[in-house]
Amino acid sequence: MSDVGARTNDDDARDRSDAESCRIVELPGRGGRPQRRYGGVLLGGGVLLLLAGGLGIGGWRHYQAARDVAAVTEKSRTAVPEVRVATVRPSGDIMKVTLPAATTAFEAANIFARASGYIEKRYVDIGDRVRKGDLLVEITAPELDQQIAQAQATLAQNQASLQQAQASRELADVTNARDGNLVKQGWLTAQQGDNDRLTLRAQQAAVNVAQSNITAQEAQIRVLQQEKAYQRVVAPFDGVITQRNVDNGSLVQAGSTFMFTLMHANVIRTQVFVPQDEAFGVAPGVDAEIRVPEIPDRTFPGKVTRIATALQPGSRTLLTEIDVPNPDGALSPGIYCTVELSIPRKTPSMTVSSDALVFDQNGLHVVVVRNGTVHLQKVSIARDFGTSVEVRDGVQPGEQVVLNPAINLAEGSKVAIRKQDAS
Repeated sequence: MSDVGARTNDDDARDRSDAESCRIVELPGRGGRPQRRYGGVLLGGGVLLLLAGGLGIGGWRHYQAARDVAAVTEKSRTAVPEVRVATVRPSGDIMKVTLPAATTAFEAANIFARASGYIEKRYVDIGDRVRKGDLLVEITAPELDQQIAQAQATLAQNQASLQQAQASRELADVTNARDGNLVKQGWLTAQQGDNDRLTLRAQQAAVNVAQSNITAQEAQIRVLQQEKAYQRVVAPFDGVITQRNVDNGSLVQAGSTFMFTLMHANVIRTQVFVPQDEAFGVAPGVDAEIRVPEIPDRTFPGKVTRIATALQPGSRTLLTEIDVPNPDGALSPGIYCTVELSIPRKTPSMTVSSDALVFDQNGLHVVVVRNGTVHLQKVSIARDFGTSVEVRDGVQPGEQVVLNPAINLAEGSKVAIRKQDAS
């Protein structure tokens, strides 16, 4: 028998049980009204209540978050940021400037031969200290002695010629005086008188020529004697021999042979080139200190002795010289050193912390706080010291500038100064 469409006794029993459970039961005092099951309705209501509660809580939280965001936005809009500030200080009356420099000898001379000949004797060498007038070398030139002897003989000849011319003049003078009276008396012709007169004038001219020859020859002898004196080469001033190019037996030519270099190093001349922005306060008498890297434990004081007055067109610098006493010879000519000048300040300037500088599309400026309000002030840097800078304009002494200002600080923004900075 097929199972499709067949009902068992158990199925019939379940159907009867369901029918009985749906049967209307009459309750006493209710007039016989039927009672329904409310289980499904209560379950649906509970679900709706839970859903409504969840939506309410979510809406409340969303409202609370929006209100917090609005509060934060309003607080950010109305909040006054705190900033760190530094006070602008006026620069001192003295400007300290350190510049590279080089030392030279106070006096230096390259000594050349003024007489031609051979070095007969050399008395000095490199490093020798000499005093003015000390003999350095002797030059021998036998031909110069012969030239002097010849010139002296020529001078004697000229002197004899002068005596002869003077005698002839005296004779012409006597003849002219005697014949002049005879011409007046008519004993001699006028032609004879003219001859005597002109002969006297010729003899007078001959005397003048002889005297001039003697003068010229004496001058020539003095030249030769001076050349003879140049054979003894002496020191022109006190100093040290720093270079020698000749030795005994060396051939030298007058005016072309370089023999020695002599330097006076008891006083060192220090040359420094001061830039234009610092040169206007430089003048003789300004204090200076010279330092040498190889002598770290010693400072050499000095004063500006002379300035070039005019700046060099190429570098716009002022040549300045400082004389430094060097009695113990600690300094040498030609060394590198640094010079610290104490220059009186001619133009006012202010010192600002480097952390206050801002460089952006507005150029170089600082943020100044005045009465709690930010102002952007353009500045121009005169000197940079690393942690601080010296500016010429834009700020005034005593003003407060913001350190490391935030990028959102704009002109007119309100700020508050930190208490430790304000004090």
